[in-house]
This record gives sequence, C-alpha cells and structure tokens, in this order.
Amino acid sequence: MDFRVRRIFHLVVISSLICAQIRADAETSGSVFFIDNPKHQYVRTPSQNDVAQSHSMLLSEVGAAVSILLGFAPPATLSATGSSKLNKVLMPNPFDRPRAVFMLEVRGVADPKLMVDLDNTRLIDAYRSNIIPGSNKADIQLPDEDEVSVVYLDEQSAEHNDKEIRNFASWLGGSYVADTLEPLKGELMIPVGNGDHVNLHMSKKAEREFALSLLALSQNIKRAMDVHENLAQSMQRPAELMMGSFDAIKALQEQYGHEGVGRQGMKLLLATLCRIFDSLQTAYEGQIVGVLFFNGTPSPESETVLNLMFNSRPSSRMLAEAAGSRAIIAAEVFLVRRTLAWLTGIILLIATLLGIYFLFNMPLTRDTLLYSNVKLD
Repeated sequence: MDFRVRRIFHLVVISSLICAQIRADAETSGSVFFIDNPKHQYVRTPSQNDVAQSHSMLLSEVGAAVSILLGFAPPATLSATGSSKLNKVLMPNPFDRPRAVFMLEVRGVADPKLMVDLDNTRLIDAYRSNIIPGSNKADIQLPDEDEVSVVYLDEQSAEHNDKEIRNFASWLGGSYVADTLEPLKGELMIPVGNGDHVNLHMSKKAEREFALSLLALSQNIKRAMDVHENLAQSMQRPAELMMGSFDAIKALQEQYGHEGVGRQGMKLLLATLCRIFDSLQTAYEGQIVGVLFFNGTPSPESETVLNLMFNSRPSSRMLAEAAGSRAIIAAEVFLVRRTLAWLTGIILLIATLLGIYFLFNMPLTRDTLLYSNVKLD
C-alpha cells in the first residue's frame, strides 16, 4: 500500500513539473542569446543555479540592453524590475562597453536548442533568456543619428552566380559542386562539426533560396566590416549597430518540417552565424557583442520587432533653417548699422562744409574769438 502511495505521489510530482514546463514554454514567444568575447567579457556568465524566471526578459528590456551595450543610457521608461534583470545580464562597469552590437532576428524558430545540439556552437556559452510576450514590438532608444552608425543586413542582391556560392562554401570550410548545364543548380556541402556535413541541392527552390539568403547575410556582414574600417580612421568614432532579420529558415522548415532538411538547415544557419561572429570578433578586436533573437511567432507583416528610436532633437534641416534665419537677421542688422553710419558721416560732412563756408565769409571784426578785446565803433 505504501509503495502504491509513493508511486502515485511521484507520478503527480512528475506531471506537475511537466505541466509547469509546458506552461513556461507557452508563456514565451522566443529566446535571446547574448554572445560575448571570452577574453574580454561585457556580458555576465550565467550561473548554473539560476532559476528559470531570472532568464526571462521583455522585448523592451532587450532593447534597453542593446542601448547600454552601445554606450548609451537606458530609457527612462525602464522599470526597476527590468533594471535588475539587466544587472544580471550585463557587466557592471558603465565605462567599459563594446559600443558595437551585431543583432539578428531569426524568424520562425523559438529556441534552437529544442531542434539541434548547441555544444559545437558559440551559443553554448552565451547568456540565454526567454522572451516574455508583453508587446509585439519594442524600441531601441538612441540619442542621435550622428552618434550611431547603423548598417542594415536585409539587403538582397538581385543576382548571384556559382563563383559567389563557391567562395561562400570555401569561407565556411566546405565546397560547392556546380552544375555544368545550368547555373545555381549544383550541390553545396558544408561541415557543421563532429564530422557531420549539410548538403543542400540548389536545384530545389527552397534549398536554393535558403543558401542564397545565407550568402546575402555574409555579404552584408562584409559590407559592415568595410564601414567599420572607414570609421576606425575617423577622429570621432560613433557607436556601431548591425541589425537585420533572417526568415529563410522559416520557409525551409515549412517546406520540409523540423526534421531532415529543416534540421540540417538549422545546423547550417548556426554554423554560419558562428563563423560570422568569429569574423566580427577579429575585425573589432573583441569589442563587439552579438544579440541573436529567435522569434517563434513573427508578425505577418514581416516587420522587425526591435525598432530604432532616436530621441527628438533638431534635425539637420531645422538646424539649417535656423542658421539661415540667423544669417538673414545678421545681414539686416549690418545693413541698418551701415546706413546709420553713412547718414551720420554725410550730416557731419555737410555741417563741416557749411561751417567752413560761413567762416570764410564772416567779417573779421565780428569774429569774437580774434577781436574779443577790441572795442567796436
């Protein structure tokens, strides 16, 4: 009898834990990973004893974390609870910020660890937090457009060729076997760790579009690094933000499901993101933090959930108009002053000429200055 009671009790406890886990997963709409440099950390190392609630954040808190990493103050609307969460995520030194952030929203995936093994990726050591659904969008508040260099990673090239695919495969340590009859119809083979390889057949539309989206992302990253090299030579270096979204994995999984090709595509995406961040770490000398947001419930409008919001300051046009108005007022004042000076000079000149004229035509005996002691008849 006691054995049956204990067994029923254990089943009840296990069922409660499973229900709690399911409820917690239902209350989250995604996850965010803060990827840091192990040699120079800007993000805290998560403790193994942390409870699940301490790893939950709102979208607004993620946006505030990005603002702080860029070297700016968090928004005034940040709550005390949100500030406490950020203290658990970010290092406390306000004078040591990377001032460079690589932020990417991966749509259609709530948590990559539910699909693939993260042991061979940088995500295994990243600080992970669940996203609590509180609003569909949040703002990243920044002070001024001149203080932040923003590079968007959503730009898509109109045309690609087999050479670009081959270079992309070589960059990832893989290879590409082109089709001799038709371009962009070959086979792409990329290693993803532990001797495993991902094969994508470019002749299939979904796999080709997925591979080309990864290629476009890598090209945009290289463009961002070129911008960084130019900014590094300037006297006043602004903060740098690279942001974009990636939804090709969603289309791939809708075509093939979460297993098979869909699972292989997730592995290739994580391998590409790790390779991208390694390149960024080298280019930025470790002074950069990656923020990967996996959005399991993207909006149907395909809009980013984290938007840039610059504080209201006079725009360049308003400043130009104000400068033009001041110039007009200064010109008017100068004209009035010059006119008064000319009029005064002309009046003094006329008065001087009249005085000289009357002085020369005055009788000498009437000059009281010369003949003040002379008695006149």
